[in-house]
Amino acid sequence: MKTLNMIFKSLLVGFVLMLSAGLYAQDPVEVAPNVYKKVILDNEKVRVIQVEFAPGEVAPWHHHPAHVIYVLAGGKMEITEKGKEAQVMDLNDGDAMYMPAVSHMGKNIGTTTIKLIVTEMKPIHKMMDGKMMDGKNMMKKESGKM
Repeated sequence: MKTLNMIFKSLLVGFVLMLSAGLYAQDPVEVAPNVYKKVILDNEKVRVIQVEFAPGEVAPWHHHPAHVIYVLAGGKMEITEKGKEAQVMDLNDGDAMYMPAVSHMGKNIGTTTIKLIVTEMKPIHKMMDGKMMDGKNMMKKESGKM
């Protein structure tokens, strides 16, 4: 009986941890359709998303792989990365920035609607010699340095 009780508790703890990890790693299109308005392109290499933050609008915790942001209409955003303090960003029309993979939340703390194009990069995988390889290891092998 003690063994069954211990197994049940272990499974319960594992399930709770799995659920809590998922809260920080969710797809922005699914958790914030109020902000992530439209997927413009989605293929094996990239996903391009039209984003609009009205004043006061919030995108709850979500995750992006490495991505590029292009600012169509700027404003003031508060971005909070997992485990860090909130940062205020002044976004100007025409700004472009590369962002590494991140779990974060965002809020428009300004008075204007912020409009962005977010382009998420997808990992490059290719079969070589029967093994799945990412772009970095693929380049090493092709150059003979692997």
